[in-house]
Amino acid sequence: MGDKAGTRVFKKSSPNCKLTVYLGKRDFVDHLDHVDPVDGVLLVDPEYLKDRKVFVTLTCAFRYGREDLDVLGLSFRKDLYMSTFQAFPPLPEERKPLSRLQERLLKKLGQHAHPFNFTIPQNLPCSVTLQPGPEDTGKACGVDFEIRAFCAKSVEEKIHKRNSVRLVIRKVQYAPEKPGPQPMVETTRSFLMSDRSLHLEASLDKELYYHGEPISVNVHVTNNSTKTVKRVKISVRQYADICLFSTAQYKCPVAQAEADDQVSPSSTFCKVYTLTPTLNNNREKRGLALDGKLKHEDTNLASSTIHDIRTVISPMPFYSDVSVELPFVLMHPKPSEQPNSRPQSGTHTTLATRLSLASLKSLSIVL
Repeated sequence: MGDKAGTRVFKKSSPNCKLTVYLGKRDFVDHLDHVDPVDGVLLVDPEYLKDRKVFVTLTCAFRYGREDLDVLGLSFRKDLYMSTFQAFPPLPEERKPLSRLQERLLKKLGQHAHPFNFTIPQNLPCSVTLQPGPEDTGKACGVDFEIRAFCAKSVEEKIHKRNSVRLVIRKVQYAPEKPGPQPMVETTRSFLMSDRSLHLEASLDKELYYHGEPISVNVHVTNNSTKTVKRVKISVRQYADICLFSTAQYKCPVAQAEADDQVSPSSTFCKVYTLTPTLNNNREKRGLALDGKLKHEDTNLASSTIHDIRTVISPMPFYSDVSVELPFVLMHPKPSEQPNSRPQSGTHTTLATRLSLASLKSLSIVL
């Protein structure tokens, strides 16, 4: 649906065709200091309404188990947030100024259309999907947001799916307008029974990367030790902290490379390594965190608010490690059609029950 100016509107009706929800968008941007308001319109068949009220709910939930395991009253789903709006009859305390889209829709749809509004709390996580396994069925695990509209005498009344409208929306973040400084870190390691050391310096060419963009790692080694560097291994790892009843961390490599580069004693080494983490190369990995997706749409690796590069040096024969970490950001650029929708970033999503994301890029040097 659209008006003369070409405004795009998302529309979904209940199975019995008595209720229809209209939204101007399904992606709502978290700007850190505020989240885009959820404003829509609900069209109701007056003959179906009778003496009942019209409610709309906004729910943010975390599913951490398959739907087919929900038996005997046990559900592997936890509601992180739920808000209810009474669209009809309207409550004076819930009335807000109409958005331009709502004004147009109400004028077009007539007297049986009713506006609704929600404000998404800033501390809720963004939409995230955990990649299912080949044998998994039903709704994927992860964090999702859902709009639901129905007619009932009270909110507590049990509603059949046929008599309600469910529409999934997403809470998203885009890359910050001003990225941080170029990441760089260095460390020096001394070895047992030796007064000589190995100095490692690692840096990235910038702090912010977009999905699908190659990541260049600049490595500089000053080897004053008696050991010989024999091999370089690089991997990008995704770390997902799932905080529900307790905190559990899951890690998964999403890009790897290995080179037989050597650094002899009393010599230096400098090289740039390039890796590109993409979902296409990781579709078989169950539990990998992805950006939240809508039905019939593909997605990508989850946008992390904090990424690190880790450099590890393992000398033979003791295999001890030297490591450094470089933070960087991997996100989507702001869409050009949303000139005022670029949020700041750089922190984890925070909530007691949440799914927060980070990734670690590790570079190991074997001596």
